[in-house]
Amino acid sequence: MNLKFYQLLLAVPILMMTAFSLSAQFDDDDDDDDWYREESKFYWSGGGEMIFSWSNTSHPTSTDGVVLRWAPVFNFQGFANYDFGKAFGIMGGLALRNVGYIYDFNDVDGQQFKKKFRTYNVGIPLAVKIGNVNGFHVYGGYTFDFPFHYKEKTFDSDGSKIDKFTSWFSDRVEPVQHGFFAGIQFKEGLNVKFQYYLTEFHNQDFTITTDDDQFAPSGNFAEPYKGLESSILYISVTTMVSKKNYKYYKPPRKR
Repeated sequence: MNLKFYQLLLAVPILMMTAFSLSAQFDDDDDDDDWYREESKFYWSGGGEMIFSWSNTSHPTSTDGVVLRWAPVFNFQGFANYDFGKAFGIMGGLALRNVGYIYDFNDVDGQQFKKKFRTYNVGIPLAVKIGNVNGFHVYGGYTFDFPFHYKEKTFDSDGSKIDKFTSWFSDRVEPVQHGFFAGIQFKEGLNVKFQYYLTEFHNQDFTITTDDDQFAPSGNFAEPYKGLESSILYISVTTMVSKKNYKYYKPPRKR
């Protein structure tokens, strides 16, 4: 086992303990028996995500495959919730996500390389909730993501970094990436979600002017992502907390 795998094993229990402690801070157990309270149907929730991603990828010159990518930062999401009752509700909001994948490939000369791709996205998720909306429940929905910052790294077969570049609002990726998600919300704040993007990550029609590109034959013009079909999937562990509003009132005194 390498160090990264030990870090992954250590991070999961730490995140679970954090979820329990945070959710407890928002749990109001100090109600006076003489008072009644009524929950507001509209409230806010949010938290961070720890993302484990990979991709459904194929490339004409490579069969080496995809490596699991761990992105603990920076991933945040906030939701506006509306519950129609105790067993059904809807939610929608905004999210900031670090999404990408790692791919081992061979270039046109047969040399082995590793590529790391990622974007920071602003997402707009919409979902429905079924179950105990104040405790354990499941949810599912759809998201529209808008990448705004792109990073690409290249490593040789020995693991040495040989190239890195970043770009704002890059044409190298699809400008809108959308897909579905489904998850489980536990009572104490822990949340596990699966998300799959139906849109391909890279723009296969992107063209660069270069004589040195590992992903395409040399030439004045190259399409570095031509034939690179990649759709990202990920599983995330989330610390989701909510803040509900209550109306407090006393029952009328008995005479």
